[in-house]
Amino acid sequence: MQKEIYLAGGCFWGTEKYLQEIKGIVQTEVGYANGTTENPTYEEVCHNNTGHAEAVKVLYDDSQISLEEVLNLYYDVINPVSVNRQGGDVGTQYRTGIYYVDSKDEPAIQASIQKLQQSYKEKIAIEVKPLSNYSKAEEYHQKYLDKNPNGYCHIGADKFELAKKYNR
Repeated sequence: MQKEIYLAGGCFWGTEKYLQEIKGIVQTEVGYANGTTENPTYEEVCHNNTGHAEAVKVLYDDSQISLEEVLNLYYDVINPVSVNRQGGDVGTQYRTGIYYVDSKDEPAIQASIQKLQQSYKEKIAIEVKPLSNYSKAEEYHQKYLDKNPNGYCHIGADKFELAKKYNR
């Protein structure tokens, strides 16, 4: 069955590139999640305090990959204790977050966060909320690192290679 989750992991270019390489992830799309404005532009998200997070809409086949596995792979490419920052990107739009559309996913997400917390002394900074709104980002942001292989990314190339090899 196809399931949906929204993951904010700093700049959405690298997060999307990483996730799209994983077997069982059917589709990815970058956009803006859980902000205070409708259909914001990238410029508005960056400069107008819209409250949106850069996020990746992830559609996955739960017969091939579980939500727990998707989340564990996501945790591998973020700093889960960093507040409003991933790599060189700083600002509330670069916060980490897990936004769910199915309330039945919340207990699994919370259990996953609790398990992750055991590996850190600092408090996990990943926001966990229902998805309140989402707007697809401009077309030039979609599959950005495929179009611009030398583009900036806070995720190392080694992680992209590991994602390609991931197979339960």
